[in-house]
Amino acid sequence: MIRYVDLDAAEGAALDELTRSVLRDHGASSAPSLLDDLSLVAHRMPPRLIRELRRFRTAEEASCLVVRGLPVDDRRLGPTPLDWREPPREPESEVHEVFLTLATAHLGDIFGWSTLQNGRLVHDVLPVPSHENDQSGHGTVELAWHTEDGFHPYRCDYLLLLGLRNHDAVPTGVAGVDEVVLSAEHREVLSRPRFLIRPDTEHLRHARTLTADRGSPHAVQLMQDEPEPCAVLFGHPDRPYLRIDPAFMSSLPGDPEAAAALEALTAELQRNLTDVVLSPGDLLVIDNYRVVHGRAAFKARFDGTDRWLKKAVVTRDLRKSRAHRKSPAERVLL
Repeated sequence: MIRYVDLDAAEGAALDELTRSVLRDHGASSAPSLLDDLSLVAHRMPPRLIRELRRFRTAEEASCLVVRGLPVDDRRLGPTPLDWREPPREPESEVHEVFLTLATAHLGDIFGWSTLQNGRLVHDVLPVPSHENDQSGHGTVELAWHTEDGFHPYRCDYLLLLGLRNHDAVPTGVAGVDEVVLSAEHREVLSRPRFLIRPDTEHLRHARTLTADRGSPHAVQLMQDEPEPCAVLFGHPDRPYLRIDPAFMSSLPGDPEAAAALEALTAELQRNLTDVVLSPGDLLVIDNYRVVHGRAAFKARFDGTDRWLKKAVVTRDLRKSRAHRKSPAERVLL
């Protein structure tokens, strides 16, 4: 399920030099000039890394890819911010945002959500005071495993997590649909639109803020109030894709057969859960159609040394979400 790729010293140094050069030329990972030329610039990455990313996308052999060896200097990084809204004290983390952005170009198109971190394309995953109990990247309680943004028809194909700091070796848990064992009856039920997935609290919180003054509900709020029934398994019956978020989903009311099938799948995914500890410089690429992910609970210190990841999401087809974006070139879904 997991493929590991270790960059050698020369490849790591080349990536470090490239990302710093790109940052000098464009000023930010989200600069329009960089996004316009992203595929061209990304082809300056080490050829072996490009091949691994493209193979991951096209072959669908491994469902998780871990790339190790990107240089991360803890001293230059500065303290872990206390909030994603808080600018890092040092600009070093922007270098790693550039790397993450370049990596996405070999998988598809990076995009963001208006309801998450103000539409940023690269997110900070870190504990935030007073949000310890949230089911989000800002909590410290166990983050239940799930499909990323599973409630949304335009959820990502790939999720990328880049480790910057993880002194406590907090693991990310992953489990793949390829490994589950289900009866033919359960597979059949799970392949039918007999399930409801609602938005998570993070999307809903920001959706309410965005629509507070306009009088009409956000699309995310409509998905909360009137979720569309969906299948959990889809695609090829022999190797199906997966869409699941147990903390925010249920079977249709009055459908015990669907509830039992969902329970069976949940138990199988839990049984196959594997821990991946992201050390500084480790990139985890998750196939969001084949793998669920979560995070173990941990104790935050809020002293500048807490776990800190960078996160990006990628779609293989940005065009399909056109009705949810301001313009064809816009990468943020409304």
